[in-house]
Amino acid sequence: METNYRIAYDKYWQDLKRKVPEEIATQLAVTYSSDTRQFVVTFFNSEYILDCNNETIYRKTDGHVPEINVCIIMLNYLTYAQSPQETAKKWVSLKEIPNGGMLFYPAFHKNSIEGLIKAFGHQSKQLLASGSVLNGQPASLGDASVIFQAFPEIPLCVVVWEGDEEVRANATILFEPSIEHLLHIESAIGLGMYLASKLKRAIVEQEQ
Repeated sequence: METNYRIAYDKYWQDLKRKVPEEIATQLAVTYSSDTRQFVVTFFNSEYILDCNNETIYRKTDGHVPEINVCIIMLNYLTYAQSPQETAKKWVSLKEIPNGGMLFYPAFHKNSIEGLIKAFGHQSKQLLASGSVLNGQPASLGDASVIFQAFPEIPLCVVVWEGDEEVRANATILFEPSIEHLLHIESAIGLGMYLASKLKRAIVEQEQ
């Protein structure tokens, strides 16, 4: 698995270097310095430096290097950039995203959604506490919901419905339709998996 991530990581760096960085900065809410050949990308409200000279990614405030799957998502965000598209402002599930959303949904549900149901399906308000770790903002869907700003143009919404003896708990991760033009479908899935993992981890950290 690590080898596959490394191959994708190296490929996206090469893809990025073939692009005109100043054009990327006009398409996305990122900054680029031609002097240092560095992008500054905001990911869940933290700024990260993507250094094209050294092919490194680290958090601006403390130099923290994110997990390789997160690095791949950031690189895909820069390399996949397309001209802004007019899309409806609404929430959709992964199944409704073209180019593979329906195909990948069963695995996404198993790897991400089921974990959210287990973690928050009988304590939905805990989602609000966990969501604050990633600067999430409460929303009005389900029994509890939180909106997260993954990138400036890419919000995600996590929704939980509590279960009881008669009704099974449920959860979902929602996207805006515009994500189709901003991330490859596999990176969109990776983003949802990352968010679900961080939310579940926040419960453990709060209990310690």
